[in-house]
Amino acid sequence: MRTPPSSTAQKSPPSRSTLEDLRMPVQAKLAAAWTSFMFLYIYVDYLALYKPGFVDDILAGIVHEFDTGPTFVAIALTLMAIPILMILLSVTLPARVNRTVNLVVATLYIPVSMFNAAGEPWTYSYFYGLSIGLEVLLLAFILRSAWTWPRRTASPAPLAAGLDGDPLRGPQQA
Repeated sequence: MRTPPSSTAQKSPPSRSTLEDLRMPVQAKLAAAWTSFMFLYIYVDYLALYKPGFVDDILAGIVHEFDTGPTFVAIALTLMAIPILMILLSVTLPARVNRTVNLVVATLYIPVSMFNAAGEPWTYSYFYGLSIGLEVLLLAFILRSAWTWPRRTASPAPLAAGLDGDPLRGPQQA
């Protein structure tokens, strides 16, 4: 009859092909997701310039039926600045505030992303469907990461040590 190996037996070292999977801080995940979101956000606007007539409309002072006056430019800058700032805020804000801000901003940007397709011709449905789909997936990732932010479990206070290095005991423990 064979005896099972003891729990103290040497285990074979892990294979050299095994990759180490380190846990990434939530703040880094959020900053990376906001950075990816910004690349998509900017490139969708950039690639829209290739649509026939789009540049002519811009030169005429119109973008998506809106006049390109100071109000339009200020709103456009605000819509770009918020996700840009979220990259920085995701790595600098305290955890509780960080979580709340990410949940609020990502939730508000889902309809903003979807608005980009309003009034567009069906010939560009794949372009806008893909771009909006990817943006919403990134926003969903941000929402999930912020919502499931790991919580620290309260650990019992360490015992104070006496002069001899032994833990101090309370009267009931003596």
